[in-house]
Amino acid sequence: MNKTELIEKIAAGAELDKTKAKKALEATLDAIKNALVEGDSVQLIGFGTFSVNERPAREGINLHTKEKITIAAKKVAKFKAGAALADALNQ
Repeated sequence: MNKTELIEKIAAGAELDKTKAKKALEATLDAIKNALVEGDSVQLIGFGTFSVNERPAREGINLHTKEKITIAAKKVAKFKAGAALADALNQ
């Protein structure tokens, strides 16, 4: 499912027009993104938790030259499914 299809599902499920559904989805995604940028996690009970993990710098190998390189530390977004979502996936 892509973003357009998701907007259509939201519009149908919430009985909204597609313009309002798109604004609602974009506002939700912006709120989640802003919380993660600030270092907060977003917990949606029954669905899951969005959080930020920090990956430390590490050593890697350039596959073409076989030289050792340093891979920089970075932050990555993480999602952990909640119990209700995990149960629904495994039925």
